[in-house]
Amino acid sequence: MSNNTSGNRWKWRQSSVIPGFGLTLGYTVTYLFLIILIPLGGLVWSTAKLGFSDFIAIATDSRTLNALRVSFGTAFLAALVNAVFGVIVAWVLTRYRFPGRRFIDAIVDLPFALPTAVAGIALTTLYANRGWVGSLFEPFGIKIAFTPTGIVIALIFIGLPFVVRTVQPVMEEIDRQVEEVAATLGANRFQTITRVLLPSLTPAILTGFALAFARGVGEYGSVIFIAGNIPYVSEIAPLLIVIRLEEFNYAAATGIATIMLIISFAMLFLINLIQAWSRKRYGYV
Repeated sequence: MSNNTSGNRWKWRQSSVIPGFGLTLGYTVTYLFLIILIPLGGLVWSTAKLGFSDFIAIATDSRTLNALRVSFGTAFLAALVNAVFGVIVAWVLTRYRFPGRRFIDAIVDLPFALPTAVAGIALTTLYANRGWVGSLFEPFGIKIAFTPTGIVIALIFIGLPFVVRTVQPVMEEIDRQVEEVAATLGANRFQTITRVLLPSLTPAILTGFALAFARGVGEYGSVIFIAGNIPYVSEIAPLLIVIRLEEFNYAAATGIATIMLIISFAMLFLINLIQAWSRKRYGYV
């Protein structure tokens, strides 16, 4: 009995009829080390060579702080907008049948296939002062392109598919009879959405928000055209890293990159904690 108990104690995986666990696990670990952990480790190692005082000097530089504020602030705002309107788009595509639905469904994936530079040029053309959209706001003194507002628009464009494609499959699995039952029990539409639908959709919405936010923080190609790249105004952190590299200031470039890594990891870790809480709170795994 003791031998069997000891054997079960050290049995860390269940047997499977599908072979190849050792090979696939080895490939997974190797892939993670080569593609993710080693480059990130090299970045942290290069930053460690700076010394604490030099790292703090780079982190507290006013231009660095403004670039980080623009990158994370615009990415967070764009992800919030996508979390709202992405759910609405997913709802329309899931709950309604209308002419052109498949076309709109395909259009949602356009930012995935469109080169970021092309997207940036197109958005700049539209939202510049003489563009089709920008010219409508110019008489009111509202400038969209070459401002942080233009950055938010670009990040909304490239981040919307992450929310839609994350929420849509979960929404399709929700039986419509659940909504009908809630209505028969006296719930209005607002109560049905907030008490019946949103609890089951919250983990997916948070996942889509995290993906859109992460993509927005590191976005470069579609932003530099519409941002204007004005220091202390609309300069993003990835562009500042490129500038430091062109100046052969590798220490500053690695320092800024490490700061972005730390902030991104902390925010994504917090989002994952909220996701875990929501799954436990509402009983979804």
